Amino acid sequence: MAMVELAMAAPAAIADIARRVLNLETLDCRGRAQLVYHELFVGQLREALEAAYLAGMVDHYRRE
Repeated sequence: MAMVELAMAAPAAIADIARRVLNLETLDCRGRAQLVYHELFVGQLREALEAAYLAGMVDHYRRE
């Protein structure tokens, strides 16, 4: 399988989804790794995955 690369705009889009949908200030690990966790609901995860999927579709069609 070919290696797929993220678009340059992907990190910003991912960070935006994390803030907007998952209420996460950052995706960076802070402090001790085992203490960095956040409780999420299944609905939040579904919404975040849908947003990421749609962002990928938009990026794909912009590249054509």
